[in-house]
Amino acid sequence: MDILGRKINKVGVIGSGQIGPDIALYFSKVLHSHGVPVVVVDIAESALKSGEVRVKGKIGRGVRSRTFKQDEADAMIANITWTTDYSQLAGADLVIEAATEEVGIKKKIFAEVEKICSEETMFASNSSHMEPEVIFGDIKNKQRCLVIHYFFPAERSIIVEIVPGKDTAPDVTDFLMAFYEQIGKAPIKVKSRFGYAIDPIFEGIFIAAVLMVEKGMGTVKQVDAMVQKVLGLGVGPFTAMNLTGGNPIVQHGAPELHEKVMPWFHSPNLLENQIQFGIPWETTFVPDEVAFNENVFQEVSAQIKGAYFGLVCEILDSGISSIGDLEMAVESALVIKPPFDMMNRMGVDSALGLVKAYAEEWPGFKVPDVLVKQAESGKPWHIPVVFREDRDEIAVVTIRRPRTLNALNGEVMNQLRTIFSEIKEDNHIQGAVLTGFGIKAFVSGADIQMLAGIKNPEEGEKISLKGQETLNFIENLGKPVICAMNGLAFGGGNELAMACTARIAKRGLRVLAGQPEPKLGIIPGYGGSQRLPRIIGLSEAWPILRSGNPISSEKALKMGLVSEEVEGDVLDACIAFVRKVIAGEVDVKPIKRDPIDIPESLPEVDIGPLSRKTDEILKRAILEGAKLTLEEGLKQEARMFGECVRTKDMRIGMGNFMKFGPKKEAKFAHA
Repeated sequence: MDILGRKINKVGVIGSGQIGPDIALYFSKVLHSHGVPVVVVDIAESALKSGEVRVKGKIGRGVRSRTFKQDEADAMIANITWTTDYSQLAGADLVIEAATEEVGIKKKIFAEVEKICSEETMFASNSSHMEPEVIFGDIKNKQRCLVIHYFFPAERSIIVEIVPGKDTAPDVTDFLMAFYEQIGKAPIKVKSRFGYAIDPIFEGIFIAAVLMVEKGMGTVKQVDAMVQKVLGLGVGPFTAMNLTGGNPIVQHGAPELHEKVMPWFHSPNLLENQIQFGIPWETTFVPDEVAFNENVFQEVSAQIKGAYFGLVCEILDSGISSIGDLEMAVESALVIKPPFDMMNRMGVDSALGLVKAYAEEWPGFKVPDVLVKQAESGKPWHIPVVFREDRDEIAVVTIRRPRTLNALNGEVMNQLRTIFSEIKEDNHIQGAVLTGFGIKAFVSGADIQMLAGIKNPEEGEKISLKGQETLNFIENLGKPVICAMNGLAFGGGNELAMACTARIAKRGLRVLAGQPEPKLGIIPGYGGSQRLPRIIGLSEAWPILRSGNPISSEKALKMGLVSEEVEGDVLDACIAFVRKVIAGEVDVKPIKRDPIDIPESLPEVDIGPLSRKTDEILKRAILEGAKLTLEEGLKQEARMFGECVRTKDMRIGMGNFMKFGPKKEAKFAHA
């Protein structure tokens, strides 16, 4: 596997305990098809056997759930070597240590690995707390060393913290950020500090919950359920400690968090007793069955929000992470309502009040300056989900919402408009590339929650027109914008891609582009019914639009929807392509803006169980729009999109999708 001029030919994982096997499982899942073997080393045969059994069990469950085919599962299992022999790590390009959280053990491991591996091998520790400078203090070549912190369960959680030390070479950090994105993770870069960015929040919420139990605000079971409800946690903080075996880690890290983060951190007496007796917390997986007083719930709610907002803002205040990274990582890794959005919804000033009240009650808790200043500004937090990075004269714009596969919502559209406005006015920038984060999707479509919230035709037309404004702006930027279709582009995603000057797709995608709106009981609203016929011809577009079925990257190339289909890095290909456009070496035909011809006959389309009512509206949008200019056709589409809101089938389609997802067909009323 080749990324940024580096190759990964072999990966080593040291430690077959709590998390090492899960790291190895993920590596094997994503790398076995590239011929990259994974070696797991542990000094204990029993640990290796236990880890192997666990991995085989998880892969077996994947086969039964049809996540993996049997031959794929067999290949993943065969790709992992389990051994006590450290020499098997020879030739590894990346070695990750996932052993006990003891600095002496970690240093001993890397002293051994340093003798075996080449000078080019990257060394990483999956420490949950320790600074890379501490772990790798005795390594001769510290430039290749850093922390890569996974979250439970490592094979499923997409977040990894990439924590370089003061001596880590920037190209090593950059490579690993790109590598982890390419294998399906969502890495965030965090500056070196004890605990990094996310664990102080996770452990801080747990400590706050323990303190409330000690205060007598409820039993462990009650506080666990109340905190889960307030913060939208996947499981309560006590349940999470039972699942991850985290009690000793919190106890061990509390003194240094006390010293290096804030004095409030400590190991409460209740935690000390729990560890001494070695028993799990008394919790339940059915929090709704736990009874508690409403007044107490409100008090718990105020306390846990005060702690949560204060902890997150302390991390931001420290400068080790950013708002965008914290918002994404906390929501994804810890399964908590995103903090800055929560504060915006309730008002930043109200959030500050909760933090101040919490700090007054609990000595040593900080009121972060950054929160005070934001409240004083009277403005909500700006939470970036669209990012710009300039590569010389080319601006690379990336939409990053991995939990929704980069789906478009109002905030994404606003940020796209702002960033492209800045690109337009920036005389240094001559062109841009627009892409989506990760490897699965460019943009999966418009956010279903936003669409489902449309109340009437007028609101539907207004939302459609507003989205079209942003796409029209990109289309008419005056500078070439090339879309890097790094994955699927559905609905609004394909419409956004079509507003770009040209599109380049990753080769071999069986599913690349489509307009699945009819399956939801609606029609395209961001220009799909107008741009697709003008780009590939009405006869080709007719069945794609009406059936809602996607096409492959190969078919998109043949039809002319994409200009190229590339084997390697699609982003690099797009940067090279836009430079050719700027230099006049490539002639890109502009989209047809005048009315287009309607063939005497169009292909028959079997719409199956799709709404006949929606189909009639869609056919009108396509055919009437073809007789108009592109500008007027887009307005016509917006009106027709609003018409969908009058139908029963829109509510049926939306409700079905939100309840069952895309795999179950809606039972339309055709009305």
